[in-house]
Amino acid sequence: MANIGREELSGSHDRAIPQRFLDLMATGWRAEPVDLTPVPQVKHLARRRSQLSAAFPGDTLVIPTGNIHSRTFGAPYDFRAGSDFLWLTGDQEPDSVLVLHPTATGHDAVLYTQPRSDAASGAQYLDRMDGEIWHGRRYSPQEKSTILEIATRPLGELPAVLDAVATSRRLRVLRGYHAGLDGGLQPGALPVTADNAERDALLASVLSELRLEKDEWEIDQLQDAVDATIRGFEDVARRLRPDAPTSERFIEGVFAWRARTAGNGVGYSSVVAGGPRSTILHWSRNDGAVDPGQILLLDMGIENANCYTADVTRVLPVSGTFSPAQRDVYDIVHASRTAGLAAMAPGVAFAEIQDTCTRVLAEGLKGLGLLTGSVEEALDPASIAYRRWSLHGFGHMLGLDVHDCGHARPEAYAGGVLRENYVLTMEPGLYFQPHDELVPEELRGIGVRIEDDVLVTATGTRLLTESLPTESYEVESWLAAQREAGPREPDGHGS
Repeated sequence: MANIGREELSGSHDRAIPQRFLDLMATGWRAEPVDLTPVPQVKHLARRRSQLSAAFPGDTLVIPTGNIHSRTFGAPYDFRAGSDFLWLTGDQEPDSVLVLHPTATGHDAVLYTQPRSDAASGAQYLDRMDGEIWHGRRYSPQEKSTILEIATRPLGELPAVLDAVATSRRLRVLRGYHAGLDGGLQPGALPVTADNAERDALLASVLSELRLEKDEWEIDQLQDAVDATIRGFEDVARRLRPDAPTSERFIEGVFAWRARTAGNGVGYSSVVAGGPRSTILHWSRNDGAVDPGQILLLDMGIENANCYTADVTRVLPVSGTFSPAQRDVYDIVHASRTAGLAAMAPGVAFAEIQDTCTRVLAEGLKGLGLLTGSVEEALDPASIAYRRWSLHGFGHMLGLDVHDCGHARPEAYAGGVLRENYVLTMEPGLYFQPHDELVPEELRGIGVRIEDDVLVTATGTRLLTESLPTESYEVESWLAAQREAGPREPDGHGS
């Protein structure tokens, strides 16, 4: 089971290793101390597993985290734990599988995980995928049991465990993370069939729905990620030149420095879109330059050390002030954002918030002379003419994933209502493509999106991104203040 679905990193270019060297590498290693302090969210982890257990009494539940993959031969991608697995275990290392074994009173949770590479056998050097000389020390199953407060077993025992329940109609598997579990002829493989596909899909949906409501520890993590992201926006503003072109690659790099020093890295591919590229929703090549007089759309977020991510968008006038056309578009989007935030509260339907934001955008488009008919005609589901320039919805859930809880069923998410302690984005936008002949020339190439991260509270909302200005005149003042403060020098601590 340890090697199912994993890529090998050695090949024909490796030289043969003599036995005398193997003997040398197997001896003379001292045991190093390791911090076994339980992870701070450990009590939340147990409660989350209990919630999942209650949803599927009598079923065996299998939740893998995923494997390491290679970018090119011998060059692995950085591993990032599967979000559902991480939410349930707190374990950020690869190859592990959580199994909830049914009992008379609920489930016994067992984490099947890789043992440490054995120094006495030479595996810490010989195994390029797991060898600790290559990749660093990892926790043993016993150590993980201590820091995560969960029962653990060696991963090699898992195939026999799964083979014993493989044909059971009381088995559910989280798919898409572990190639060895999802198919193949190896022991322990649990291929998708018509018989189990629906059961497995429900497991994914319920996990997403359980993650919709954030606990207090998760909210603190999201605020931490947002705060780091705001510092990253400040770093960019302090280095954005008002009088000469600035490379999008340079801007992306400035933010990436902040992301790496303040967290794990970026939570998604940064959008650094200068001038006409601001109209491209998922622009991430970031290989252009932003010029004085243009706007710069920045959609960026930092994933913190515990894998929670922010998702923030701001639009900056590179020269320091918006042009009249830029300000007109910006202020329409800001009005939509403000109306949407005012509509948010527990019990309010997602659709109602969408309608609120959309109406303001449509009224703004009418004011710009872009809608040939009435606002009502543009909003008619048979027409939706406004959408040519707005393109997307008002927002999405946020958490361990930038588009969090994506497997939730419609009635629990987009077709449902807001609940207290949901965290989601508010991000209306307008995009006038440079080649769009239905808009006046002065509007072409202007794209504006304003995105905030929002916590739903008992009485309304709390803006996690409140300290990053949004009104057009506030953005101008903020940009001037950042430029006056000047670039921060790296201190190695993310501050």
